[in-house]
This record gives sequence, structure tokens and C-alpha cells, in this order.
Amino acid sequence: MKDTKTTTQNAIYLAGGCFWGLQHLMRSLPGVTHTQCGYANGTGEADANYTAVCQGNTGFRETVRVEYDPQKISLDALLLSFFYVIDPTVQNRQGYDVGTQYQTGIYYTSPEDLTTIERIAEIEKERYEKFCVEIAPLKNYFPAEEGHQDYLIHNPTGYCHIPTWKIKLFENMRIDPGSYKRPADEAIRKRLTAEQYRITRQSGTEFPFENEYWNTFDRGIYVDIVTGEPLFSSTDKFQSGCGWPAFSKPIEEPAILRLRDNSHGMQRVEVRSRAGNSHLGHVFNGDPDSPNGVRYCINSAALRFIPYENMQTEGYGYLMDTVE
Repeated sequence: MKDTKTTTQNAIYLAGGCFWGLQHLMRSLPGVTHTQCGYANGTGEADANYTAVCQGNTGFRETVRVEYDPQKISLDALLLSFFYVIDPTVQNRQGYDVGTQYQTGIYYTSPEDLTTIERIAEIEKERYEKFCVEIAPLKNYFPAEEGHQDYLIHNPTGYCHIPTWKIKLFENMRIDPGSYKRPADEAIRKRLTAEQYRITRQSGTEFPFENEYWNTFDRGIYVDIVTGEPLFSSTDKFQSGCGWPAFSKPIEEPAILRLRDNSHGMQRVEVRSRAGNSHLGHVFNGDPDSPNGVRYCINSAALRFIPYENMQTEGYGYLMDTVE
């Protein structure tokens, strides 16, 4: 099997468990030009086959080579999409699949990519107590057998450890997190008020009924106060008795991360922004006032409101159709 290790720009190698599902996800992203299943960073060509790799002694990881057009999608978007569908807290497994071939990893061929990878990894490490994703230069890579390429295209009902609904979330992705990079903490402190910093960076909560947006319903979008990443539309904001801004859904689901929160003797689901990892608030189900029963209960201090008439001039014109 020919070694296709390359230093071609705009290609990244991602190991995220069974390569069938990860390839299916990556090929669905707008701006991805080519994907290929393969084996990365193992012993050598003689062992780069499915039978040998499954024995768990080769060091190879099931990996997807992703080529992309940087004019249409950023490396940030690829990496954050990758993290959205994997469990970064476990070693040598994903889902029901166990073995060294299922170890998660990000393998790069250029120092420029490493800078981005490390920046995104630091954000992801803030979300979890453990972080087990390998980050390493690409040592070698061999394409997998033909039967593994685009497996879920040829076998639509085939096994996939990534839920189909998650993959569908990315098919029409328009918000690229690479356009909304998080500044250094010192810059954030200077930009935000003490209250905004306490809430977004220290997981604080503001008082109900005493915050800026709890009872406002002007047309526009709400963005992360730290990065400017678009999060919610006024179309999905509804009147709630909770005392905080309430939304039935985000503009795009992957822009919001859901995490378990067992603080203060409660079991809740915290929501954080994707690109900035800003603490936003919590999400609840079964809300009788919500049109779909879901209430994203968000701190006003975590948001900045962009009026509809200002969206074009502030660079959010591409989302004007999300505001009724």
C-alpha cells in the first residue's frame, strides 16, 4: 500500500474512532473538497491493512485525511466540528469501539496548522476534566482499502458511532467559528465589564429581571460578547417568566456546546459558546412557554445584540434571513 504522506497545504488528518462515521461527517461540511479513510502514525506499510490494524499492535489510528478550501471553511471549523462529535476524555475508544486503532488524534504537516490546533485544543481542554486527544506531526499515512472509502454512502444503513442527526447539523453550516477567534484573556478583561467577565469567564449568573435583554424583543441577532460569534436570533426569543433572555433554539446547533453541570447541588445542562467557550447559561426541557418545549436560559451579560438594521454593516448580513 503506497504511503501518501504529504505536506500539501490545506489538509489535516483526524482520528475520531471508526473512520466510516468521521469521513461521512467531514465530507458533509461545506468547503471540504476531498476525504479519504486511512491509517496514520503506525509501524509501517506492511502493517497498514485493516486486519493487522484491528489486532491493536501496530500503533495505527483509523484516520480521515481531510482536504479543504480555506476560502470556504477554516481549520477552526474543521477542528471544532471534530470535537463536537468525539469524546475527548477517553483513550483507545469511541462509542462502542474499543482498541488502539480508535484512539482520537489530530495529525498535522505544517507548523501553521499546529498553532491553530493548539489554540483550539486549549479551548477544548477548558470544557473537560480530562483530555486524551493525541496531537502530533504526521509520521506516516496509508489509504485504507477501497471497501472502507465512503462506506456510509455505499451502505446508508451501515454502522456509525456518530449519530446521524449530529452529522446533519453540519450539512448547511454557514457560521464559521474561524471568523470569531477568542482573544487572549488580557484583551478580554480590558474589553469586558467586570460583570461580563465574571459571567462568561468565571461561570457567573446575573440577577433575574435585572439584566439588559430579559424583556426585549427587537429584531436582530445575539452574539457572544467575547468573540462576536452569532448564537441566537430574535425570531427564536420568547416571553418567559424566568427573568433571563429565553430562546427556543440557537441559530445553528453546533455553535452551542452542552455540558453537564452538577454545581450548587443541582443537575443541569450548561451551555457554552463554541469559539469562545463563554459560559452562557443553561438549557431546560419541558418549558410550557417555549414553542418547542426547550428554553435556552441565557445571561444578558454574555450577549451583544445586533439590531437587524445594523447586521449588514457589522458583518452579519449573511444571517439576515434568520431574522423575521
